[in-house]
Amino acid sequence: MSATSSLPREPADDQSLLTVVVALVANGLLALAKSVAAALTGSASMVAEAAHSWADTGNEVFLLVAERRGGRPRDEEHPRGYGRSTYIWSLVAAFGLFTAGAVVSVWHGISELAADSTEASFLVNYVVLGIAFVLEGISFLQATRQVHGAAERFGLHPLRFVARTSNSTLRAVFFEDFSALLGILLAGGGIALHQLTGNPVWDAVGSIAVGVLLAFVAVFLMRRNMDYLLGEGLTPEMRSRVIANLLEHPAIERITYLHVEYVGPQRLFVVAAVDLTGDDPEPHLAVRLHQVEADIELDQLIEDAILTLSLPTDPALVP
Repeated sequence: MSATSSLPREPADDQSLLTVVVALVANGLLALAKSVAAALTGSASMVAEAAHSWADTGNEVFLLVAERRGGRPRDEEHPRGYGRSTYIWSLVAAFGLFTAGAVVSVWHGISELAADSTEASFLVNYVVLGIAFVLEGISFLQATRQVHGAAERFGLHPLRFVARTSNSTLRAVFFEDFSALLGILLAGGGIALHQLTGNPVWDAVGSIAVGVLLAFVAVFLMRRNMDYLLGEGLTPEMRSRVIANLLEHPAIERITYLHVEYVGPQRLFVVAAVDLTGDDPEPHLAVRLHQVEADIELDQLIEDAILTLSLPTDPALVP
């Protein structure tokens, strides 16, 4: 595999970092605004939205840590780099979304089900939610642009790509922003029904609905990060592309075994059994094999490559 590999690439780290920063600023401002609105109006749905935004703000901090820790170059202690630490911190962020967002929202909504009807300034809630929808929409558009561009390169539907991407930061921001927009609609619906009926139960139901939504998103994000920590493999399509690119190396005649797994966002660990061209004596063959490994690792996607020689009777893999 050459340094100019034709393997499709996911969004660059600096693009993901920009997405996180935009989301962090937006969520921080919204958390303050929603908290003030919740204190002024006593709305259970607004309390849920405030908890949601505070949880998202904390998550973005964890995601920034993930980007920094995971981007460190490999060393002797970590020959396959630090990419998997990205999934660890992203897992922590997802768990924070579940505890600080989902649990708080559901618990507060349930506690408010039996609350008496009180006078509330519905206008304040609508204004804050409207502003929140605009700011969350801006952050979501930033993430959506990255997702659509990368999905086209991989030939996948955007939602399918973002669910499968090795870029845990992009996936977290995308789904958090998407759930934030849905959460605003759920909270607004609960507040509107409270205003129309005079029954605060609808406001509490809005809070519970937001919490259930956050729980679903948090569990999904935790599960995907755990998959990558356990060693997520490539899809059949990507595996075929890796085989094709390895065979482009002039010294590789055939491949009889291939193991590839992600060891971080856009970082692959490759183990392959290959048959080299020519008929070199054993000392020269070992040198050539080592050189081919070095050539393969020139590709930005390859964190580490280990090659061994194929047995003559082993069948060749085809793309």
